[in-house]
Amino acid sequence: MNLYDAHAHLQDAELVPHYARVFCDLAAVGVKRVVTNGSSEADWPAVAALAAEHPVVLPSFGLHPWDAGNRSPAWQENLLAHLDAHPGAAVGEIGLDRWILTRAKPGDPRLAGLRRAPIEEQTEVFLWQFALAAERNLPSTIHCVDAHGLLHDLLRAAKRPARGFLLHSYGGSTEMVASLAKLGAYFSFNANFLDARRARLREVYATVPADRLLVETDAPSIRPPAAQEEFTLPATADGRHVNHPANLTATYAALADLRGTTVEALTPQVEKNFLRLFGS
Repeated sequence: MNLYDAHAHLQDAELVPHYARVFCDLAAVGVKRVVTNGSSEADWPAVAALAAEHPVVLPSFGLHPWDAGNRSPAWQENLLAHLDAHPGAAVGEIGLDRWILTRAKPGDPRLAGLRRAPIEEQTEVFLWQFALAAERNLPSTIHCVDAHGLLHDLLRAAKRPARGFLLHSYGGSTEMVASLAKLGAYFSFNANFLDARRARLREVYATVPADRLLVETDAPSIRPPAAQEEFTLPATADGRHVNHPANLTATYAALADLRGTTVEALTPQVEKNFLRLFGS
């Protein structure tokens, strides 16, 4: 079976010491492409280097809303340069995040050193990147937390890539799925939705149209529950868990079970969807 990871961060430092094992395991389980998302100017070169070394890596370059407040004056030129150098690349991870403004704890270590851009500033940064994706008809990966209504309005008013765009780890309502799909959205399922507290989101993914479904790991984040985790990696020095990207197999199996089908039936549909959005 050919498996496709629609959203990961293979360039992250947590995975670097384990690359030999990671890429061997990805090949062993049949993973054909991993969309590897750069989220800031600092990590775009690492994404480019991985793509040059490993054909499984599909590079994607974007400015994440968490990083929007620390962008350089030359960020647009830098992004254009990376996209020009990688004609098959995607635009992402981009998007909107009100959580960092309203619900994140002031001392959250994931946000240390970052200036949290107001939603108006995030919107400006997002729309410039999304317009670029539309102009070049590039796939675009969108992060959205606590801002789905605003995102929907922006997407409806914007020019969109003809090939569509991905709402990674979609956390909005079931009611918005049909409208977003008409605008060109795909929706990627990850192990976060296997948490017992995520029943509502599992219901969302039970109703997503089959031709709009994708699967992701968000590795090195979002480990599957221990009972479903087939591949493990050592914890970081400060004790944080690391999700092995080959756990994509567990996520496919969970999504198939949720939708009342088999992995054998789900896999070719996801492959068709992935290739339609991201290309071969």
